[in-house]
Amino acid sequence: MNTKHQTQAMRVGILGFGGLGQAASRILSPKQEMLWVAAADQKGFAYHAEGLQADSAIATYHQQGSVGYLEPWGQLSQHSIAELIEKSEVEGYFLALPNLPNTFMADIARLFIQSGWQGVLVDALKRTSAVEQLLELKDELATAGITYMTGCGATPGLLTAAAALAAQSFAEIHQVKITFGVGIANWEAYRATIREDIAHIPGFGVEKASAMSDQDVADLLDKTNGILALENMEHADDIMLELAGICSREQVTVGGIVDTRNPKKPLSTNVQITGRTFEGKISTHTFTLGDETSMAANVCGPAFGYLKAGIGLHQRGIHGLFTAAEIMPQFVR
Repeated sequence: MNTKHQTQAMRVGILGFGGLGQAASRILSPKQEMLWVAAADQKGFAYHAEGLQADSAIATYHQQGSVGYLEPWGQLSQHSIAELIEKSEVEGYFLALPNLPNTFMADIARLFIQSGWQGVLVDALKRTSAVEQLLELKDELATAGITYMTGCGATPGLLTAAAALAAQSFAEIHQVKITFGVGIANWEAYRATIREDIAHIPGFGVEKASAMSDQDVADLLDKTNGILALENMEHADDIMLELAGICSREQVTVGGIVDTRNPKKPLSTNVQITGRTFEGKISTHTFTLGDETSMAANVCGPAFGYLKAGIGLHQRGIHGLFTAAEIMPQFVR
């Protein structure tokens, strides 16, 4: 049985090898249906058609700063993503990349379009404006033979999909409220994610957060006792639910608390969908994530579920741009 699955395993890659990229490689390790064959970071890439090992790749990255040093499969490169696309055979990539600056993911999409590569791309984008940039590329993606799944992490992603499902009980949606709690023992394990969160704090923004040194971030976290409290964030759950015809973006709010010094979540991550039923009753559905599930589990798990769904679409000749609110993810065994 396992051999059968192994021969049919989907060959997948991970772009970006910080905290999320490393967690993604660990999530793929026991999977039978997906084989992790490719990775890239800022300084290099690694590719092995028969599969990379998460432990050795992570150890190499921590010791030497790039998967490009991974023997014998790694290669150092100033254009790691472009070279990896050219030299590897991969059906789909999880873009575990920081979206700083705010145009970065759209630039990566253009790189794939220009390369002539055909396959599936999945991101875990947060910002509405970043998803809007990808929407402008939807025709180009379709023409290029790329199936692109955007906003497929936790929020946007898992919680947006839950809202889309829960909305079915109602004749009219009044409000979708997403509240998240993230606990991590050490912010340096998720530098890019924390910088993106800081960009949502009033008075900061994307450019200021991008320009902050690690020491600047550490100083800010010292002032807040390691806590980031975020309200009314520019989160793409709003545009995704609007595109799916569920409610207008003004009815969607996203906020939460990130504790960068404790792995325990400061509050339970949940989505509340309030609406009116066809009988005229006002009610609220609440979907709450288990406190024991980490940010990495709730982001990377759905990303690969959407990657599997995207590969299914691609094999049927369906290309273009899709969001987590439009397509059901498929569980990767």
